[in-house]
Amino acid sequence: MTLTPLLPLMYEPLVRTALLEDLGRAGDITADAIVPADKRASLVLRARQPGIVAGLDIARSAFQLASPEIRLIAARPDGSVVAPGDIIAEIEGPARGLLTGERTALNFLCHLSGVATATASLVTAAQGTKARIVCTRKTTPGLRALEKYAVRAGGGSNHRFGLDDAMLIKDNHIALAGSVRTAIERAKAHAGHLVKIEVEVDTLAQLEQVLALGVDAVLLDNMTTDELRQAVAMIDGRAITEASGRITATTAKAIAETGVDLISAGWLTHSSAALDIGLDYLETESAGSSRSAAA
Repeated sequence: MTLTPLLPLMYEPLVRTALLEDLGRAGDITADAIVPADKRASLVLRARQPGIVAGLDIARSAFQLASPEIRLIAARPDGSVVAPGDIIAEIEGPARGLLTGERTALNFLCHLSGVATATASLVTAAQGTKARIVCTRKTTPGLRALEKYAVRAGGGSNHRFGLDDAMLIKDNHIALAGSVRTAIERAKAHAGHLVKIEVEVDTLAQLEQVLALGVDAVLLDNMTTDELRQAVAMIDGRAITEASGRITATTAKAIAETGVDLISAGWLTHSSAALDIGLDYLETESAGSSRSAAA
């Protein structure tokens, strides 16, 4: 799995800004002082814990912005399952550039791989059911397309990318409109023929009212598994069902088994743990040790 060619280009200014956080005043004074300008090196990106890889193209961009001569060859492309010790990619080029770009590259790669790994944990929990795991708009500002890509690398699917590709009527919309009926009627009058409408409900009574008005999808928020089963039966295929709230790898299986179509979890993108990936020098391995880029 690889990024569409446009995404690395779209995120190049962001990667460049991240590099400037390290280099904005005087450059990499440590590498410049210690490493000869003409020295080249070969390194590997190596998994420190089990997970799913995502973000190699962005890591490549970070290294090549540090030095255009750097080359990254993927051994475990995005979407690959890795175990501790697995080599994810081999990197070769000017040693100064490798040292300069390593933290920015790893920041992106570890974060996106963490999103993919977290997603995979829910996908695995929901196996054997029809439920798909989807993300939300609870993303890191500026990283939405990348984090949603990482969700796909982990086997999940994407919810809407922004406020302009579908209508999701939530409690505050309903409160400001005055009623569920008014909110849905206004949405239908405004929506184009290709725009889907979803409504959030947190009780079965609200669901009954929404179903009488007719929508494309229903977000069943923070319902118990018993309530979810009842909701799925009430909807009876008339709308897409999405469960949300308290979704973890432990709870996902029981929620999926209620028969919902989608399970959404905001924490996949806003608070998943980074996957531990290190940068090791190949030439030190013969001595029985390797350098990990932990700083």
